[in-house]
Amino acid sequence: MNSVNAFVKQALAGLRVLLVLTVITGVLYPAAVWLVSRVPGLHANAEATGTELVVAPREGDGWFQPRPSMATLPASGGSNKGERNADYDAVIAERRTEIARREGVAEDAVPQDAVTASASGLDPLISAEYAAIQVPRVARERGVSEDAVRALVAEASVGRSLGFVGEPGVNVTALNRAVDAAE
Repeated sequence: MNSVNAFVKQALAGLRVLLVLTVITGVLYPAAVWLVSRVPGLHANAEATGTELVVAPREGDGWFQPRPSMATLPASGGSNKGERNADYDAVIAERRTEIARREGVAEDAVPQDAVTASASGLDPLISAEYAAIQVPRVARERGVSEDAVRALVAEASVGRSLGFVGEPGVNVTALNRAVDAAE
């Protein structure tokens, strides 16, 4: 009789844990995510505007361009091509030529992050060097001074994570929002 009572107590305890975790993970967490998705400012004119944690690429010469990406927002991930892959080398050379042409600089002035994708393909940070070569084009297209655009680049600059992890960079999403607001 004792073993039956112990089994029933354990089964009821397990059932309670199952129900509590089902409510937390199946109801409360999805509801919280849904509520966060309704926060004002995440969408503008019925269009997703992006977060400063994930890049939102924009078309046209009036915007700062992020790193290249083989990913889309729903399906993030790299191409898995190694640095010794001939196809990858060709893609890098093509990107370098295109960026040098667009920015009006020599090919050897194009920084590495301008032609290589980040691991996730969604990284919003670019190097200060890549931002700097884009300043003249963005200023010209937007009809503002290069000094004003450089000031916006400085405001969108971020340091290393935790003070020592990674490289300093410029948040493209924040920078493009600042460029919009400056007009």
